[in-house]
Amino acid sequence: MKRINSVATMAAIMKRKTRLILALDVISRAKALYLVQLLREYFDAIKIGYPLILSAGPWIVKDISCLAPVIADLKIADIPNTNKLICEAMLEKGALALIAHAFPGFDSLQACADCVRSYEAELFVVTQMSHPGAELFMAPLFQELTRLALEVDAAGVVAPATKPDRIKFIRSMIGSKTIISPGVGVQGGSPSAALAAGADYLIVGRSIIEADNPVSAVERLLSEIQ
Repeated sequence: MKRINSVATMAAIMKRKTRLILALDVISRAKALYLVQLLREYFDAIKIGYPLILSAGPWIVKDISCLAPVIADLKIADIPNTNKLICEAMLEKGALALIAHAFPGFDSLQACADCVRSYEAELFVVTQMSHPGAELFMAPLFQELTRLALEVDAAGVVAPATKPDRIKFIRSMIGSKTIISPGVGVQGGSPSAALAAGADYLIVGRSIIEADNPVSAVERLLSEIQ
């Protein structure tokens, strides 16, 4: 069932309070729910990907969406009809935003954008990933991928916190659209540098969820960026 107009979107719910998004990269349903309960006040949204969805089942999206805004990070990258079906499966379970790849082309990305709009949700498009291997194929094409995000009128893009100069350039391309940036913590991205370059939100995972004291870890991060 599609959402009615009274249901708030990410723009309404994901207030820029802490500017942090938690990458919930765990495979245990119990641990996932524990971490969300423990940390949700420190994060503006929770990002859920394949490891948790495949291990705990797709209804984990619904469970967590009852506690905090959920971004379903499936990096959707298929033909248009398949993309539409993937989007619907996540949005019907409560996700308020999705992450998709642009490289399959305009029609595939447009299918995601159309579906997301019909559910009053939001779409973020990957411009480059934060791992070193992204330099091989994605980095040379980041401008074209960003332009596709603009062409389908996505809410924003994903740009690596490990490359502040790239964030700054993408900001110059997309204007006021939202930039969410992974790569803080274990991958070495500087939170303050990414924000100064133009990121709206930082995506952080392992350095928090694998810490002996996750609350202390996130409080240290917040003190750094503040």
